[in-house]
Amino acid sequence: MKLSTKGRYAVMAMVDLAKQSHGGPVALGDIADRQDISLSYLEQLFGKLRKGAQVKSVRGPGGGYILARNPSEIRISDIILAVDEPIKATRCTPGSSEGCQSDRSRCLTHDLWEELGAQIFTFLSAVSLEDVMENRLLGLGSRLQGVAPTRFSEAVNMSADDGMQAAE
Repeated sequence: MKLSTKGRYAVMAMVDLAKQSHGGPVALGDIADRQDISLSYLEQLFGKLRKGAQVKSVRGPGGGYILARNPSEIRISDIILAVDEPIKATRCTPGSSEGCQSDRSRCLTHDLWEELGAQIFTFLSAVSLEDVMENRLLGLGSRLQGVAPTRFSEAVNMSADDGMQAAE
């Protein structure tokens, strides 16, 4: 599963905008410089973010963009969807009976990847722009529908511990 550059850059730029705005507009050129993103690419993304009601443009000298809502009210999923970024883990069209195989059938693990895409969307829907700004992501997954944190981080920590013991 890979989120494209469009979605990642949109989220990066929105975090930058939220951190730098201090109630006033922020020029896209400044965001482009700080985040090392092409200005023309940001202009395209912010056009979509404006149409998606995530930002407002301020014209004239000292103009730029401001957030359309408080950072605590803007979900990461809203940002990604505003720039037309699908959140899915399969090549299949969501809701379609056709699969991603060359004969249009579903692969044996289709439902697994479809559910993963749904879980990613659920997670991103629970994360606000403010959460990202304030680095409040650790443990956020455990807030979702009473689901316990995954064992992935435990496995990573255990293998790291094993590696340290082997080195001793």
